[in-house]
Amino acid sequence: QVQLVESGGGLVQAGGSLRLSCATSGFTFSSYAVAWHRQAPGKQRELVAIITSTGSTNYADFVKGRFTISRDNARNTVYLEMNSLKPEDTAVYRCNANSPENMYWGRGTQVTVSS
Repeated sequence: QVQLVESGGGLVQAGGSLRLSCATSGFTFSSYAVAWHRQAPGKQRELVAIITSTGSTNYADFVKGRFTISRDNARNTVYLEMNSLKPEDTAVYRCNANSPENMYWGRGTQVTVSS
């Protein structure tokens, strides 16, 4: 059974940091690109960061220099280190795993940044 479980969200003050985790199971994790997306109330979902199966990364402009995505293939887990958080980063953050054949989603974790 495929599972992607996000954790690490919470309430933090502006300027603070959080580290999100996306723990996966049930598929060949090392073969998949994994991305973090977010969706704020009343807004469309947006891509935050992606890491390929070979470790290449790409970031949305609005998080460049503040967020870092990484993966641990031994633990089948992807991380999102978020620094210098802003109130506009408030959203539900979800991870998804992609291959040419499949796409899997987690349920998400809430991140709330207070001003």
